[in-house]
Amino acid sequence: MGEDRQTKYIEDFRRMIQLETISDPENGSPAENFVKFHELMWELFPHIRNACELREFNGSLLLKWKGSDDLRLPVLFMNHHDVVPAKGDGWKYPPFDAVVADGRIWGRGTLDDKSGLWAMFQAAEELAASGYVPSRDIYFETACNEETLGAGADEISKWLLDQGIRFEMVFDEGGEIVIEPLSGAKGTFAMIGVGEKSTVQLRFTARSNGGHASAPGKDTPLVRLGKFMTYVENHKVFETKVPEPIQEMLMRLAPYMGQAGKLLSRADKLAKPLEKIMPLLGATAKSLISTTIAFTMMGGGEAVNVIPREAWIIGDMRCSHHQGMNASIERITKVASKFGLEVEIVDASVESRMTDYKGKAFRLVEEAVMATVPGVDACTPYVMTGGSDARFFDRVCDQCIRFLPFIIDSEQMDSIHGINECLDISTMIPAVEYYKYMMQHV
Repeated sequence: MGEDRQTKYIEDFRRMIQLETISDPENGSPAENFVKFHELMWELFPHIRNACELREFNGSLLLKWKGSDDLRLPVLFMNHHDVVPAKGDGWKYPPFDAVVADGRIWGRGTLDDKSGLWAMFQAAEELAASGYVPSRDIYFETACNEETLGAGADEISKWLLDQGIRFEMVFDEGGEIVIEPLSGAKGTFAMIGVGEKSTVQLRFTARSNGGHASAPGKDTPLVRLGKFMTYVENHKVFETKVPEPIQEMLMRLAPYMGQAGKLLSRADKLAKPLEKIMPLLGATAKSLISTTIAFTMMGGGEAVNVIPREAWIIGDMRCSHHQGMNASIERITKVASKFGLEVEIVDASVESRMTDYKGKAFRLVEEAVMATVPGVDACTPYVMTGGSDARFFDRVCDQCIRFLPFIIDSEQMDSIHGINECLDISTMIPAVEYYKYMMQHV
């Protein structure tokens, strides 16, 4: 029975991967692909579709599964169905063929985030087929544009706010079960996201009167931009602080980190020294304690022998909760002014709050993981450095958790938005059981 179940899971999930639903403003998939994907979902999950009320928001979907108790606040489960483009050389298998090899399913979206979408609806389908009725209303949300600006989740959350609908708990994708999440943490840990850093894209522009390249003056636009980027890389520009959830994360990982664990086990008492130690554990650890900025695009210049009158770079800034978006913008603007640069906000995300890791939502996820996923050493809170649609649902919920119940290694982690994205087949049945546990215990 287990083999038959897994075989069906594989074939159903492969069909979801094979339908291209790329979210990209310039070269995205045609709209009919998303329509076909919705049709496939209801073919694969007919019982939960029949059990739910469905509302569509320009290709993003919201479903309501009526529960038995109207007095309890509802809960929301989320996973998006769009994927990023699959460009670049080096794919072992075509990214939308969903090839099964080496115990894995290969393809774009196998981790981010059709795996979560499939497991969520497969769990609900099996429960609905058995006649199960949830103890409270359960909503499902799946957006078609999470990978761009999150317009679907934004619209749906605003509609829910207008309707006066609030959730006790929201469960979105985000953290996963990671093998050695920090250097030296020997084990397998469920990294349960309790918040995410807000994102700002900034344009830094340097101007001059131009001139011929044969007689260059000092501090031309490209030179000033280069000096600015070098300064930011080599200096402590933003405030550092080890937030409480990260202190808790370090203390939970400490028993698995050998000698270093002796120090980390006292993270709540040694927050200040850890501000200096965390960067030594790698870029990921460093990003957890401070606002960061990565310079990602640049342009300017008119000809090879002309000093540009204007040159620019784009910085992708991820703002810590303790410094916040406005203070982070003020800080980087002050630094940019030293080099005579103009600063423009290109885009800014919604800021999200931090969910209490001692609260009911976190504890339920922790309980579900340990009950359904073999091989997990411990569960720990952490703060996402990337973004998710959950940020929009802070409008209607105080406890938003970001987590997927799949075990991944470092190579799989790097494949998200990269090449050779793949899902271990062995994680599929436990993931469905995790979602069933969650739906039965909320």
